[in-house]
Amino acid sequence: MELLRKLKKRVEDKNLVSVGIVGCGQMGSGLAHTINNINGMQVNCIADIDVKKAINTFAEQGISKSDIIETTHVGTANDAIKKGKRVVTTDAMMMAEIDLLEANVEATGLPDMGAQMAINSIERKKPIIMLNVETDITIGAILNHKARQNGALYTVASGDEPGVCTMLYEQAVLMGFEVIAAGKGKNNPMDLTATPESCMEEALSKEMNPKMLASFKDGTKTMVEMAAVSNATGLLPDTPGMHGPKVELDDLVNVYRPKTDGGIFKTRGAVDFSTGKIAPGVFIIVYSEDKRIRKDMKFITHADGPYYLLFRPYHLCDIETPQSVAEAVLLNEVTVAAETMNSEVVAIAKRDLKAGETLKGIGSTDIFGRIYTYKEARILNTIPIGIAENGKIIADVRKGEPLTTLNCLPDSTSFIYSLRQEQDKLIQL
Repeated sequence: MELLRKLKKRVEDKNLVSVGIVGCGQMGSGLAHTINNINGMQVNCIADIDVKKAINTFAEQGISKSDIIETTHVGTANDAIKKGKRVVTTDAMMMAEIDLLEANVEATGLPDMGAQMAINSIERKKPIIMLNVETDITIGAILNHKARQNGALYTVASGDEPGVCTMLYEQAVLMGFEVIAAGKGKNNPMDLTATPESCMEEALSKEMNPKMLASFKDGTKTMVEMAAVSNATGLLPDTPGMHGPKVELDDLVNVYRPKTDGGIFKTRGAVDFSTGKIAPGVFIIVYSEDKRIRKDMKFITHADGPYYLLFRPYHLCDIETPQSVAEAVLLNEVTVAAETMNSEVVAIAKRDLKAGETLKGIGSTDIFGRIYTYKEARILNTIPIGIAENGKIIADVRKGEPLTTLNCLPDSTSFIYSLRQEQDKLIQL
């Protein structure tokens, strides 16, 4: 492979691809360990508000604590990396300014932090690879637009569902198929009432952030992931929140097709998910009327068609992300990036909300996310979940109702809010 050849050359030249990671939670620390096992790449700096996490991640890789430098000064960071030291910092914003970092991976999961980090990197023409899909589904179109205008590179990472689904989508199109649906397996039942408190015991047993686990259980993460797929491909949710039936692998191709052919969709070209036992897999349902293609598919796959299942039984999250890093740095290639907004993840009240309350964010006791088409969300004047945190409730909202401009006032002081306003002006319905 070309990437492996280029990485081998980096080893020979003693010029390893130098990577920075912002956020040292489950994904960020896992990515650091993965890169530590790849010849030709090296994590040289990790930023986290809890600097001990970053120090421990390097220490777990056998790096002496005397070779780990803590600093918030760009010059000190550059000097340390030049001397073969590793850097940890609480100042994520300086990461884009460190000349000796060739790319940064944003893994905080915090929409506003992701927005700031992305813009800082874009302005300095440093590739930014997003494991923070929450930022992408809120302002990914404007970030990609700004990156292309500035000769920079912005991309969502491979490994997470958006990257893997988009890869399957592109492969299907390049094989001449019509893509009927793209989907993922949700690995737990939908629980719209999940909170950090209700998830605490399970989260601790899995060494997860309880808030993050709540966002998985209440469906927000699934909505976010499939919205990213939608924005990258043009596939749309067939209904708000998608269908999400419990379907097992053998029946996917029979269910995720148009109603006219016995399936669940009103239209062709949808994003959806299943609560059947297919996680961590992702899938594409494709269609062909071509008799020769159907003959070949029958010979190769034994499937009758005209609908076919393309299934990948895994997505490996941060373990696959180094491919996006290598493609960005060595080939100047994007994995996933939205050209426009096709779908929106809307903030929905998780409980009765009273006027005067200030909202907590994703995975909290206050809200969960539900996917809509972007057009429908704009018509309803809904609040995107990525700008809902710290918003003010200005009129009572019942549990299960969407937040709109009539009942919620977003925090207009946040960085991501200003970018979202700019994006909304750019995208015309």
